[in-house]
Amino acid sequence: MRQNVFNLIDINLDKIKKEIVENDALIVYPTDTVYGVGGSMSSIDAIEKIYAAKEREFTSPLIALVSNEDRVEEIAHLGRNKEKIEKLMKEFWPGALTIILDKRGNVPSRMVSGGASVGVRMPNHPVALDIIEACGGILPTTSANISGEPSPKNHNEVSENFKNRVEIVVEGGDCPVGIESTIIDMRGEPAILRAGGISREEIEGIIGKI
Repeated sequence: MRQNVFNLIDINLDKIKKEIVENDALIVYPTDTVYGVGGSMSSIDAIEKIYAAKEREFTSPLIALVSNEDRVEEIAHLGRNKEKIEKLMKEFWPGALTIILDKRGNVPSRMVSGGASVGVRMPNHPVALDIIEACGGILPTTSANISGEPSPKNHNEVSENFKNRVEIVVEGGDCPVGIESTIIDMRGEPAILRAGGISREEIEGIIGKI
């Protein structure tokens, strides 16, 4: 299936935008944490293709990567923890922190496993941000690996089998963080759901004890 391969120097954002927005293409691309696979949020076909490429059950939601903080309230409600959420975004974005929020109605149910929440993150990687912005500022994404396999920290760790399941591959160097993002649920009492690139101690230094 693979048709378009770019490196970080010759990347063609116009072509990527056209393929993803108009043709439901999937893209494998570098972020600060691990390599991701993404597609258009407005296309259920693209979202289902991500799950198929990963051989993943629909019970595991995708997250939304955003190109800037202003995009967050397009898809999520900050709610009663708005002040703390804004502090977290100011301190750790762009960076390795995914924040779980109540979703808005424009987030496809299929993308979030039928749930009422969505995970949102702004990655600290200039090429990732350019790709996300070119595709509308919000890109449903998950790690670029078949479920159960290790998350790839550079493009050489993305299997050829997986690359051949997508239409666009962006080849870069190592992901600078090299581990998954920390996930924090901010819908009620803050709770860390997954340890990752940002430590509990760093988070507590910004919003208090969790």
